[in-house]
Amino acid sequence: MNDTMEAGARPASFSHASMLDILARADAEGIKAVAEDLLDELGPVEVLVNRTGLAMLPYTDTVQNTAFHLGEVLMAEAHIRLADHGTEGYGAVVGRDLQHAMAMAVVDASFASDIRKTDIETFLAGEHRRQTQDDDIRLRKVEATRVRMETF
Repeated sequence: MNDTMEAGARPASFSHASMLDILARADAEGIKAVAEDLLDELGPVEVLVNRTGLAMLPYTDTVQNTAFHLGEVLMAEAHIRLADHGTEGYGAVVGRDLQHAMAMAVVDASFASDIRKTDIETFLAGEHRRQTQDDDIRLRKVEATRVRMETF
């Protein structure tokens, strides 16, 4: 992160939605370790939702720009409230890893409450770099399988 950034300011690249996206794709063990480190500073945590279930997977047809559902996907979801701050945190991941979803919610609530925000931003930046590299590698592999056809 930029050292000259005003304390407590969220970088433009980490909107709330992009932060949750990064956390959902984060290394599960890494985010759980970050959340574990934050728990001592949070005070009492009220768990509002902690469940797994099926959710519809939306998709947009890029040709006709029409939204439709691909099918159902198993999700783990967590929603918490910090009793001392009243701040809520949310997490949802594909699969059944409730601990990952709960860790997301803890990090989300901590960030919103300005608790160790710099540490969280550092974790987010590292995860964002890793995810970008993974995406680049995957896209290169896909591109290598592309077949170019000539039409007459």
